[in-house]
Amino acid sequence: IFRKLITPDDQISSGDTALEQHDRVFGLATSPVSFIITPQALITVRERGNHAFESYLARILNIMNKDLEEQNKPRKLPRTPLDLALRLLNSMIDGYLDLRNPLSRRVEFWQQELLQGNRRFSKWHQLFQENMVFQQIENLCEEQIDSLQELRDEIVENYAHLKGKKHSEKQDIILVRVDDLVSHVERIQKYTVRLSTAIQTAIDLHFSAIANQTNENMRILAIITAVFAPLTLLTGVYGMNFEFIPGLRSPMGFWIMLGVMLACTIGLLIYFYRRHLVGRGERSVIDMLAQQHKNQHVNLLWFLDYEPIKQTMKEVEKITKLK
Repeated sequence: IFRKLITPDDQISSGDTALEQHDRVFGLATSPVSFIITPQALITVRERGNHAFESYLARILNIMNKDLEEQNKPRKLPRTPLDLALRLLNSMIDGYLDLRNPLSRRVEFWQQELLQGNRRFSKWHQLFQENMVFQQIENLCEEQIDSLQELRDEIVENYAHLKGKKHSEKQDIILVRVDDLVSHVERIQKYTVRLSTAIQTAIDLHFSAIANQTNENMRILAIITAVFAPLTLLTGVYGMNFEFIPGLRSPMGFWIMLGVMLACTIGLLIYFYRRHLVGRGERSVIDMLAQQHKNQHVNLLWFLDYEPIKQTMKEVEKITKLK
């Protein structure tokens, strides 16, 4: 039993009135197809309107209506029911490969929503549902891989029963074709895992950007607090209710105090700018790290300061003096 993705080309009835109810995953629905393989015939149980089957049957009928010499020119007809089953599976698995473009577009949409900086992201519920849907698609691919592996095991164990006695088709070729089908589904499974990881990476970047913005806001607030702290101290000292304060009766005392406060502000801003605490210079982080070692110079003989080597050098000096 293999589950085929229902595409817009299919005319499979869906809804409450349909005989078969389809569970939608990521806006996609699947339809089960049962294969019964015998040496003489291939029996399939499926819903009506399956475009993959109808188009393949129409192509076979078109080839059969041609002359015998022209029938094998475009493509050889399947020789065994097993060969026919593999070709039908190949056409259905192509629908899985077509999932890559819509999945990529959905991931790009969520990356843009997460990494935008002009508004707050609030679609967490939809995003978590989207992540669960990726896991469901991965599980769906895993189920189809198990079905193909069962077919492969059947070929290995009962290949003579499936191909019939009159046909001498090599078993290795059939196994290679089955492995190719399995690899196609595995590609979709791995691709889904990569896209899910991309969404998780976008979530991590979103929280990192929020943390960075919060740190930037705290840095600005800290600088404002540091600049106004001396001014608050000066105004607090000269706002005390003492009778005698230097400059209290002077007509220039107010302007002198304003000049001192302005000089403190400018001095602090220059100090913060030199320490790369104001602005967003590209070398600020490197310079802040280098400030811890600005007084240290490169010492090519740094290993001589290692304590065991120092003791060894002292013992050598003693021996030299004794000689």
